[in-house]
Amino acid sequence: MNEENPLSRIIAELTCNAEKVDQSQLEACCDLICKASRVFVAGAGRSGFASRAFTNRLMHLGFKVFFVGDTTTPSITGDDLLFIGSGSGATASLVNMAEKAKKIGSSIVTMTIFPNARIGVLADAVITVPGSTPKSETASGATSFQPMGNLFEQLSWLIYDALIIMLMYRLGITAEEMFARHANLE
Repeated sequence: MNEENPLSRIIAELTCNAEKVDQSQLEACCDLICKASRVFVAGAGRSGFASRAFTNRLMHLGFKVFFVGDTTTPSITGDDLLFIGSGSGATASLVNMAEKAKKIGSSIVTMTIFPNARIGVLADAVITVPGSTPKSETASGATSFQPMGNLFEQLSWLIYDALIIMLMYRLGITAEEMFARHANLE
């Protein structure tokens, strides 16, 4: 492995793979977020960390949003949206959530490497992200010099930020308005 300048290699890899993300998929996701009464966000592991950051920014935009598993998360209804970040699209706990939400009539969006995995099949909208994960033997077509699922997790974080910017424009919300909702007990 070439150990020279890994940061530049990561940025180059992200730039190349970001071009492969379908903008129309992001628009469809924004449509569902805007239509939902409330947004429930879920993810596990490092994908979950990126999902939590997305939940935070949705709150800053003024959405009623919950991260699944937090003790203050209410029950989901058919008027709500479940947004799942899952590289493999097959994490058992997340599949279970998607199946329950589907039975209730909730809309589902997923961000995944594998749109044909179980969560993608259940979803109303899918954001397909280039990447690899040691959880799947199926190749996604993306290669990475980075270990584990880093490429997916990093692109997820950036895509979440892109969605927030798209929603800011769509809703006419400024960064100043978002900051007014920022935590102030810290």
